[in-house]
Amino acid sequence: MSLHRDLGCSVVCWGKVHRFSGRDFRPAAAGFSKAGAMTDLQSLTVHVSEDQAGARLDRILAACIVDLSRSRLQALIKSGAVTVEGRTICDPGLRVKPGETYRIDVPEPTPAMPEPEAIPLKVVFEDDQIIVVDKPAGLVVHPAAGHASGTLVNALIAHCGDSLSGIGGVRRPGIVHRLDKDTSGLLVVAKTDAAHQDLSEQFRQHGADGRLERRYQALVWGCPIRPRGVVDAPLHRSRANRTKIAVSESGDARHAITHFEVIETFKDAKGQPLASLLELVLETGRTHQIRVHMAHIGHPVLGDKTYGAGFVTRAARLGADARSALEHLDRQALHAAHLAITHPLTQRPLAFHSDLPSDIAGVLEALRGVGVANTLNDINKKPTRRRAATDRSKSLR
Repeated sequence: MSLHRDLGCSVVCWGKVHRFSGRDFRPAAAGFSKAGAMTDLQSLTVHVSEDQAGARLDRILAACIVDLSRSRLQALIKSGAVTVEGRTICDPGLRVKPGETYRIDVPEPTPAMPEPEAIPLKVVFEDDQIIVVDKPAGLVVHPAAGHASGTLVNALIAHCGDSLSGIGGVRRPGIVHRLDKDTSGLLVVAKTDAAHQDLSEQFRQHGADGRLERRYQALVWGCPIRPRGVVDAPLHRSRANRTKIAVSESGDARHAITHFEVIETFKDAKGQPLASLLELVLETGRTHQIRVHMAHIGHPVLGDKTYGAGFVTRAARLGADARSALEHLDRQALHAAHLAITHPLTQRPLAFHSDLPSDIAGVLEALRGVGVANTLNDINKKPTRRRAATDRSKSLR
């Protein structure tokens, strides 16, 4: 017998009977008393019908409760969270009988407290309110699925002890903003709740009130048509691949604006534009914003395997040294080079700069060895938003 989502299952959630079809079932959490202690549980019951007789218990539960994976349900069964007629069932492969009613007690997920870990930190600035670090590529900012340890948060707990702000929650103490795992550069963390609230407001304003500025440097494929401009294209999680972000015109897409300025361009052996060094200013701060916007206008970041996969063959046009440097890079050539904030307590402006790390600098030097087509600006010169605004469009191509 084949079990599909159109299989009818009676699912009871604290006395309410739901007929499951497709992904409509979303049982609500409720308080549950067990052994005199209050714990947060979802208490569900699944009734076995005649046509389900003889099927494995874990398959029946997975067919009826789509919000839980089969592996999660197997773990619950083995942990003793499933009962039938008062008997605890610990065998996921148990063959069910018609008329049986199984009760599943699903505990609410409890986030684990991150442990302090002796991970080296490059501290750029620190006082009793904030700490500014220069994050290396490869370091995840906070614990998440697949990264329970070895994160910046684990390093910060070891460095700061209990002084981090608790507003970010157990897994994100003090975290006000993030950088992608493989993006390097400057990041500020709050050490008090007051600092967290003030910095969060600065990041919400995205520099509109003049208190915050973030500038990035990136190596991208090709060269934008204009030496400076703005990509104004809303972003939404991709419906085709939920791990990616995409430009979208849907009503729930989030407003996203990136300013860019070309610093240097590099030609291949035939004199065609091959790559460029850009400086970018964020007017908003969406997930993967720079990487998606640059790919959207046809100039993905070098080394970006997620959004620049279609440009892999461009590497064949590089010289031997540049190809070797790019292979050594093994990540997107994107660096958070400049961070300007207003100190949350003193309200004094603070500005920090981080030089390109050696892996990106190595690619840049190798590209310069191929030949510089044009140098438009000193690398540290700040692009002005007023100047870039003259080249605004809904999306530059």
